[in-house]
Amino acid sequence: MKFFIDTANLREIQEAVELGVLDGVTTNPSLMAKEGIKGMDNIMAHYRQICEMVDGDVSAEVIGITFDDMVREGEMFAELHPNIVVKVPMTRDGVKAIKHFSEKGIKTNCTLIFSAGQALLAAKAGATYISPFVGRLDDIGHDGLVLVQQIVDIFSNYGYPTQVLAASVRHVPHLIQCAEIGADVVTCPLNVITGLLNHPLTDKGLAQFLADHKKVNG
Repeated sequence: MKFFIDTANLREIQEAVELGVLDGVTTNPSLMAKEGIKGMDNIMAHYRQICEMVDGDVSAEVIGITFDDMVREGEMFAELHPNIVVKVPMTRDGVKAIKHFSEKGIKTNCTLIFSAGQALLAAKAGATYISPFVGRLDDIGHDGLVLVQQIVDIFSNYGYPTQVLAASVRHVPHLIQCAEIGADVVTCPLNVITGLLNHPLTDKGLAQFLADHKKVNG
């Protein structure tokens, strides 16, 4: 499983890089706004900086909602750096844009996936990644992990190369369950990844080892 971090914060990205397990980054307009990044020149410079920090795919989301605007913006992002993956919403024009990008060899991530049918359309159009939103489905009383399982099974049935990128992953159990299901990628906040480090018996065991060493060695 690949670990992506869902952020536009450079400090968090650097911390994930230093941990040695980071495979990529996903962003969206909300995350860019959270960091106070505004204006296309600044947005482009920020994406370039992220790409230079990370040895892996970096999803840059288009703002346009029409096919022409998505293509124009996506091609501009793709020229920025080889690591860029153009992130496109699951809409009619978005599917058309994914097909266009696929034919041009531009990597894509279809976002805001909430059904297996949407995932199937994106895969048929040639998406590199599709992003089903686990937590947001949970928020409305649906089991987001069931959707991830459906998509993994469908893609396996037909050999689609599109990777299942589980998004809106809120906590460690989400991540572990996505791994059990067979999601190709999980994207989440840094604290979910670092949460994998924690277990009370590890802390207790280490404290005991150190105490025993001190008794003998002073």
